Amino acid sequence: MVVQINCTIFASVNALLLTGMETEETLESKINRSEYKILIVDDVVSNVLLLKILLTNEKFQVCTANNGNTAIEQARKERPDLILLDVMMPDMSGFDVAVVLKKDPETKDIPIIFLTALNTPQDLVHGFKVGASDFLTKPFNKEELVMRVMQQISLVAAKRIIEQQNNELRTTLSNRDKMYSVIAHDLRSPMASIRMVLNLVVASTTPEQVGPELFELLDKANKESEEVHDLLDNLLKWTKSQTGRLSVVVQDLDLNDIIPGVVDVYEMIAATKRIKLELKMPSSPIMVVADNDMVKTVLRNFLSNAIKFSPEDSSIEIAANSEGDFAKVSVCDHGVGIAADRIGSIFHKGETTYGTGGEEGSGLGLQLCQDFARKNGGDCYVESVEGEGSTFSFTIPLKK
Repeated sequence: MVVQINCTIFASVNALLLTGMETEETLESKINRSEYKILIVDDVVSNVLLLKILLTNEKFQVCTANNGNTAIEQARKERPDLILLDVMMPDMSGFDVAVVLKKDPETKDIPIIFLTALNTPQDLVHGFKVGASDFLTKPFNKEELVMRVMQQISLVAAKRIIEQQNNELRTTLSNRDKMYSVIAHDLRSPMASIRMVLNLVVASTTPEQVGPELFELLDKANKESEEVHDLLDNLLKWTKSQTGRLSVVVQDLDLNDIIPGVVDVYEMIAATKRIKLELKMPSSPIMVVADNDMVKTVLRNFLSNAIKFSPEDSSIEIAANSEGDFAKVSVCDHGVGIAADRIGSIFHKGETTYGTGGEEGSGLGLQLCQDFARKNGGDCYVESVEGEGSTFSFTIPLKK
């Protein structure tokens, strides 16, 4: 038997039927035949009656048509799960009916078994070209009919199972993203307050005042509050992006007005590891068309990672320049670098990483960076040598 299946579902269907006859029998045993409708099309009344009796006895729902035009109307009205279609009909051949059905979005996925006395290779090839799923050669016996019908119904049932599981998975993922969003939103505000208080305490306190051990604990709490706040901020933005609730608000921006402000914020964080941030900006404006908050988010993540993976008493260079139709912003560190086998998946695969000071990362930030850069018409890039450092960069379109 030759079966033609849409290639996009073949792998999933094959997985359900992977163990051959044993799996097929298991699937067939779960099929409630009364839930499936079959359209019988033949211009010979006796043939229609015979097929109707045979399939009704097998517990299938049955509807009928005695010519091509009626068959098309019935297919659109009844939405059958399978069509048994006679080829040789006077007004409109079965091949012509199949062409019409396969062009209609509402009926194109309904499998068709051609009923015919034609069995030449040319006829078979033509039948499959116009959309046949199988052929049943006249005269046929009951066992062959039921077997071929059940093969097609099994595929329909398998497709339904896959679609149902896909819908359930999409619902689960959507609920997960909404939950992440709620968690991140509800925790970010109190975390911001805690971070601000710890920043003030550490900035106004010395080891001599509270003792070196307590000061070290305060400093550690301050750093961890920064990391948790950044994680919650990334998580909230990522879930909004994944659920389509994050709009891209593009405007004309001068990177000379944006980048220095972000760098200033991170100088205090870099100072805790005695890391020097070196900003290299051109004297002339770099006008881009992008979302202001997204550009800052990408740069903040790049700077945070550079500080995290750089050793103490090192430096980080931040630069911006024009390359063709894009502006390119780069953050170059001299830290631990990235293994060659990880570079290809660095923007796709979220994984826990640890900085030179034991800082923990979720891997979410880089995924968010690439998502934001692409939403603004650019992209993210990385160059790295393990043990020597990394350069992360992103591009955004220049104003024309």
